[in-house]
Amino acid sequence: MRININKLKSILLYFSSNTKHLGKVKLMKLIYFLDFIHLKNYGTPVTYDVYTNLKHGPIPSTIKNMIDDAVEDMKHSNLSDVINIETWRKRRTGEVMYKIVPNREFTENDKKYFSETELEILEKVTKRFKDSTADQIEDASHKESPWKETKYLDPIPYTLAAKDPDSKVSEREIELLLKSL
Repeated sequence: MRININKLKSILLYFSSNTKHLGKVKLMKLIYFLDFIHLKNYGTPVTYDVYTNLKHGPIPSTIKNMIDDAVEDMKHSNLSDVINIETWRKRRTGEVMYKIVPNREFTENDKKYFSETELEILEKVTKRFKDSTADQIEDASHKESPWKETKYLDPIPYTLAAKDPDSKVSEREIELLLKSL
């Protein structure tokens, strides 16, 4: 399924406007939690991206590629109207770091891309991880079945969300809801 670019832009605006320490790793985990918490509560993800198991946890593949493309060429990115990505190097290690900043406010117009339940989960995820570092949110994602039950570079099926104790939907319900779309 194709990702709704306007919805993605609104997600990026919301997270970049309402969380601290927002780099690429934290952003990928926020989107993971948005998708999988909504899935565990309501049976469907928000972005419908394809997830992959990577060292730092589950990542939404298409969205990660879009962010990576923006890092390489922000000027020509289709995300440049909503975010900017600042880069710098850590003094001690020389590691390149990224900070995602909004280019404008999240507005009422941005809300129209979400259902009521999607907005509810967007707010819950933001509240839960607002002050978290990338390491803290990464650790939280490593405790989830979708990451624990797959191996490095494996695709992560949405149905694995049902194995977490906080899931309100079964694997079968997730399968049926996803097939109906």
